[in-house]
Amino acid sequence: QVQLVESGGGLVQPGGSLRLSCAASGSIFRINAMGWYRQVPGKQRDLVARITSDGVTNYANSVEGRFTISREYGKNTVYLQMNSLKPEDTAVYYCNLLTTGTGYWGQGTQVTVSS
Repeated sequence: QVQLVESGGGLVQPGGSLRLSCAASGSIFRINAMGWYRQVPGKQRDLVARITSDGVTNYANSVEGRFTISREYGKNTVYLQMNSLKPEDTAVYYCNLLTTGTGYWGQGTQVTVSS
């Protein structure tokens, strides 16, 4: 089994910053990619950012230039640095880990951007 534990969410004012962390543990043979998705009530879960095992990153257009994803390989941990936050970034953020043929999700962490 694989467990993903997220941390770092919270309430922040517009223009502020937050850093999300996701630590993976358990029976992990190979990680193809790790990433962050977000979801607001009544809508689908959307990709925010992803980083592959080769270090290739991709971002949603709405966060490009404001968010940065990074990975600490030795600890199977992925981070999402979120700067210049906007109210529309408010959502539950989920960590995702992709192995060969299987994906795993964290429990989610709430990010609220409000004055």
